[in-house]
Amino acid sequence: MTLLDASAAGIMLIEGGETVSFGASSRRQELALDLLEVQHHGGPCLESYGSGEPVPPVAIRAAHASSRWPDFTERALRYDIGSTFAVPLQRNGTPLGALNVFAPEPADPSPPPAHPSPAPADETGLLLAQTLADAAALGLANHRVFTQYRTLTGQLQEALSSRVRIEQAKGILAERRRTGMDEAFIALRRYARSHRLPIDEVATAVIAGTEDPSELGHERPEPS
Repeated sequence: MTLLDASAAGIMLIEGGETVSFGASSRRQELALDLLEVQHHGGPCLESYGSGEPVPPVAIRAAHASSRWPDFTERALRYDIGSTFAVPLQRNGTPLGALNVFAPEPADPSPPPAHPSPAPADETGLLLAQTLADAAALGLANHRVFTQYRTLTGQLQEALSSRVRIEQAKGILAERRRTGMDEAFIALRRYARSHRLPIDEVATAVIAGTEDPSELGHERPEPS
């Protein structure tokens, strides 16, 4: 935040039009989180997210006087925030949220002009914030891809483990009942359906010895 000459900054993540997460800089983290959370009914984050464009620096007192983001500006004034701006957080054209920067009230504030033109320093701050937001978006996208792959890997591993357990249970049933593997599987499936249990759960019970293999296979035959 030193580079941006700000009191604090925070990121609002939005999915399907709903806020899903907040993140804040280590400096004055409580302030940043509070100013992000109060933007449910309007604020620079939502405006930048909706338009996909930066919200240039806005003087908090001027915005409050004009009833722009009333809840947000009232809260910001309590923290002596003088101005704020936001940049979109997006990856490959997909909006993810926005980065919001909060600058302190100047020591000797003077009334801001009604329609101030962006100063070079303002443009530099926007460019720097957008660079940070792009880096955050890249990290977030990579994290989501990693999470998706990890979830898929877990699902595949569980499916494989389930298949192994079923094969083991079939072997136990076939050996103890002196039947073929196909007949053993039919007995497992029939028992599972009759008792409304997942077949993997029945197989696990057979392997653990908590389900008597001799009890399987005596249910009513399945309809053809």
